[in-house]
Amino acid sequence: MPDFEYRKSNYSDEAAECVEIATNVPTTVAIRDSKDPDGASLQLRATTWGFFQAALLEGKL
Repeated sequence: MPDFEYRKSNYSDEAAECVEIATNVPTTVAIRDSKDPDGASLQLRATTWGFFQAALLEGKL
């Protein structure tokens, strides 16, 4: 299993509850709940993450 390096958004307050993402593995983007760093994570193909981001920017989601 890859060693994901998670980070919070630059827009997130340090004390805020949010999601964290890891993009250091070329083929996978991992997403987890910042309140539960040892819990489950959602892992997507990098291309799927790109489609999701594009849909957000286009206002489709």
